[in-house]
Amino acid sequence: MAFEIHPRLASGGFEIGRLGGCRLLLKNNALFPWLLLVPEVEGIEDLHQLPTGQYEEVMATVRSVSEFVAGYFHSEKLNVACIGNQVRQMHIHIVGRSSDDPAWPGTVWAYEGKRDYSDEEIAKIRSAARGFLGLP
Repeated sequence: MAFEIHPRLASGGFEIGRLGGCRLLLKNNALFPWLLLVPEVEGIEDLHQLPTGQYEEVMATVRSVSEFVAGYFHSEKLNVACIGNQVRQMHIHIVGRSSDDPAWPGTVWAYEGKRDYSDEEIAKIRSAARGFLGLP
């Protein structure tokens, strides 16, 4: 059976590519630079459950994506979390934060505001991420 991203994750953003055994998605909320890494695993919900080698690969990928978010979006702070309370499929949030973002200093999860990305914005971010991360 082929790996599938949970429908809620898939419908909330745009796929950027595959990296380090994960799918990389851009969450469709232009108020925050918010990417998701979805490790291509079945039946595993939490990071500590990954085999050691796969854990190391996923964490290296988190680091690379974090470096992209910090640099491209000029984020002051990064929020990185593998929560999964609402969608149990393992996924890792990497969110760039700045003191001038609308949810600061609160959480982005509790903030109700939203602005969809334009097609042009998506294309620019996708291209920059692919270039930085060495994706096709």
